[in-house]
Amino acid sequence: MPPGGATTVGTTPSPRATPPRGADKPERFAGTLYRGREGMWSWVLHRITGVSIYFFLLVHILDTALVRVSPEAYNAVIGTYKNPVMGVGELGLVAAIGFHALNGVRIILIDFWSLGTKYQKVMFWVVLAVWAVLMIGFAPRHLMNIFSE
Repeated sequence: MPPGGATTVGTTPSPRATPPRGADKPERFAGTLYRGREGMWSWVLHRITGVSIYFFLLVHILDTALVRVSPEAYNAVIGTYKNPVMGVGELGLVAAIGFHALNGVRIILIDFWSLGTKYQKVMFWVVLAVWAVLMIGFAPRHLMNIFSE
């Protein structure tokens, strides 16, 4: 091909000269703007559970501090927590803490194990499986306690 990219009469450009159709468009991923793979979902869930646990701890410290200010106010606040809605919230809290802890171990393995990055996807599914088994063991018993009172 002559300089400047012009073709001469009677010649056709080589197949490599023209990019395949759609090559300039980024590859689409199912359902999200992001990659949507195990690493991203692990990151998102770890942040959501971490922030949720943080806000629980903040509220817990504030309502526990009420006991020094006014024991009557503390008892009133604690009394509002004794209902089925809060019991289901406790289930969500245990689920968040369980996932956050197991995923934290996964992150430690990725950081400090030489094969951690190679097996990070498998470890994500192992974390979800262990978390599900633990929740299947915990949830029915907790829900029975909530709704039997």
